[in-house]
Amino acid sequence: MNAAVATVATLSEVYRTHRRRLLLWAVLVSSVVLALLARDPLVEQGLFNPEWISLGSAALLAVFAAALLCEYLDSSLGMGYGTTLTPLLLLAGFAPLQIVPAVLLSELFTGLAAGLLHHRDGNIDLRRDHQARRTFWLLATLSAVGAISAVLLAVRLSTQWFSVAIAVIVLGMGLVTLITARRRLRYRPAGILAIGSIAAFNKGLSGGGYGPLVTSGQVVSGVAPRQAVAITSMAEALTCLIGLTAYLLLGGAIDWSLALPLSAGALLSVPLATVTVRRLPEALIRGAVGVLTLTLGALLAFKLLL
Repeated sequence: MNAAVATVATLSEVYRTHRRRLLLWAVLVSSVVLALLARDPLVEQGLFNPEWISLGSAALLAVFAAALLCEYLDSSLGMGYGTTLTPLLLLAGFAPLQIVPAVLLSELFTGLAAGLLHHRDGNIDLRRDHQARRTFWLLATLSAVGAISAVLLAVRLSTQWFSVAIAVIVLGMGLVTLITARRRLRYRPAGILAIGSIAAFNKGLSGGGYGPLVTSGQVVSGVAPRQAVAITSMAEALTCLIGLTAYLLLGGAIDWSLALPLSAGALLSVPLATVTVRRLPEALIRGAVGVLTLTLGALLAFKLLL
């Protein structure tokens, strides 16, 4: 009972403090939903070319809602977008080379937006905080090598082995998230370098796996949780840009039917997520993300075995 009362009080405080932002958010979400619902009627009346956006209204809404929820977790906790969304889309029947460029594009936009709003909401200040600035640049310098190496491997893998690789990464990220949920150690730049290299490779290969490693890796290396979330968002945007550029240069393409609803849902989650970072029960929700990630990885592995 006390927990329910505290939750209501917290939600009321968030609404009072950020009422204008929340109202604008509600208007934007409603507008996007109406636009997605209009796709099928426009096609039926011959006013819209279905080849431009091949997914129907129901599928567009499902992708939009999944991106909205997964990116809310990601921008709030620094993890959970690609790690949970990629296996969901694979289970829905999309091909890996459809999913990964679309996820990278949407996270490029949201990483930039989340970084700006984390600064605005006081979760981080790279101008004055030397340790936070150093951590960001350590992670940023690793993005090129890790992401490009992963893309070079991804474009050579068959769809089956690509899916297997993603399933293994997702299962591993779920375990890492659960194991590191409550750990705290002193600041270790070497640990951040090692974790950042692996995370950038994971991001380029699967579209996910960056946040769980980098956020938890920063925390166990001594970075404050709120700063770790903000730094992850900004460093992830650079990793996505490099990975997406490599895919396109190697002959890949962006599936706009998937990329547009993903980008819209992910971007619209950011204003809501950055105002709730300080109020979230971090260890509990991080554990929930770990359980969800493990579950999705197990489901994906089970589907591949059938």
